[in-house]
Amino acid sequence: MHIKAVPGPTDSLTDVAGLKVGQAHDADARTGVTVVVPDRPAAMGVDVRGGAPGTRETEALDPTCLITHAHAVVLSGGSVLGLAAADGVTAALSHKGIGLAIAPQAVPVVPAAILFDLTNGGDKDWGMDPPYRQLGIDAVEALSYEVTQGRVGAGFGARAGGVQGGVGSASYVTEDGMVVAALVAVNSFGSAGTEEAANVGAVNLPKVGLVGTNTTIAVVATNLDLDKAACRRLAIMAQDGLARSIKPVHTPYDGDTVFALATGAQAISGDLPGTLAVAGTLAADCLVRAVEKAVNTAAG
Repeated sequence: MHIKAVPGPTDSLTDVAGLKVGQAHDADARTGVTVVVPDRPAAMGVDVRGGAPGTRETEALDPTCLITHAHAVVLSGGSVLGLAAADGVTAALSHKGIGLAIAPQAVPVVPAAILFDLTNGGDKDWGMDPPYRQLGIDAVEALSYEVTQGRVGAGFGARAGGVQGGVGSASYVTEDGMVVAALVAVNSFGSAGTEEAANVGAVNLPKVGLVGTNTTIAVVATNLDLDKAACRRLAIMAQDGLARSIKPVHTPYDGDTVFALATGAQAISGDLPGTLAVAGTLAADCLVRAVEKAVNTAAG
């Protein structure tokens, strides 16, 4: 069986209908935030491969846990301080009435992951008031169906090996209407790009390795009707795209994390394992191209 897929109309995450992306940055601090918000709550899973991750609410995405859908996912610079971006996103969405209707205020479920950009030369002299909560709020206000790539959002202060990192996005659409897409913030310990990753028998370490000071964080998405368990499998398969485009990857120095979400707009035609095999392969292919676009656009 041969399944043909081509890049979507915008070749970005928002080719999955119903998704918006918001990005905000602090140029002086050289850091930023990216948020993905579905029009309706989406099933979501996660796969963490890096040895030094920084995350929030990833356990809630376990298929055995109560919550079945999430309301947003946040990628942020700032290391552990950047997790406050999810506070801002949560507050902004709750103010808009987006979230679980279990209290007088809406209660959004907002998983998040961070990358380390604290030593990139930006002004981090913020005392007791890091910018991340406000950046999260600003990112929600900037939500759009257009995805800006390069040195923006969570990738604003990122480094990919020895070069400027950034945000990249890509998508594929099949003839039967399946859409798979990815958005990535590349701040890797290893060098990025398929040419470098294909250089077997040699290990290049262009970046000083301190535990927790690197990370590639990503969101893959599909219009398929998947539950949390299937979304986790999609995230696991998508990680192969990082292994094909970054070398080394998933090291003790990285916090590599991939979220996967499904909007549920397209019913599964045929068996679920076969559909997931196709979707996961395309998700990995999307991440390969998204990593290259992130680095190339940031350099440009």
